[in-house]
Amino acid sequence: MTVSELKKAVEEKKIILGKDRTIKKLRRGEITKIFLASNCSKDIEEEIKYLAKIGNVKVEKLKQPNEEVGLLCKKSFSISVLSY
Repeated sequence: MTVSELKKAVEEKKIILGKDRTIKKLRRGEITKIFLASNCSKDIEEEIKYLAKIGNVKVEKLKQPNEEVGLLCKKSFSISVLSY
């Protein structure tokens, strides 16, 4: 996903922010794609990738660190995991 696609998804309010909410929806089969910040912790990354593999969901690693992802999502905090 490019930055422009991410911004478009944010504007359409289709983005799910955070590891916990993403995992919850992933287990329910409500996620189609997951994005990880470039500096997402290895523990979180491994857990997300494992669950995504089971659910056949694509995981993409962004080039931006979590601080920049937070700004792209128009939030005042860092975001390491987001999905839609």
